[in-house]
Amino acid sequence: MRHFFLCLIPAGMWCCLGLPTAAQAPSDAARIYKANCVLCHSADGSGGNPTGKALNAKDLRSEDVQKQSDAELAEVIAKGRGKMPAFGAKLKPDDVTKLVAYIRGLANKK
Repeated sequence: MRHFFLCLIPAGMWCCLGLPTAAQAPSDAARIYKANCVLCHSADGSGGNPTGKALNAKDLRSEDVQKQSDAELAEVIAKGRGKMPAFGAKLKPDDVTKLVAYIRGLANKK
């Protein structure tokens, strides 16, 4: 019986080790957003900071942005548009997908 419980301890530890990876996904998107987007679009996505105002950055929470398809948003991120630079060479396609999901979430925080 004692051996049975000793076997459960490593199994329980292994299961717990998987949780940080799953919990890391949203913070990973937030990290990518902070590193690449905050300067112009602000932390809340509004574009209301001085740089965003000077560049007339889009409010990522707006209906105009949110009504775009995921593919359209990904294309803007990857190829740029207007004053927005292209990030396709800097970001992996998976990171672009994470940013699109993050931008979708900004509308809920408006």
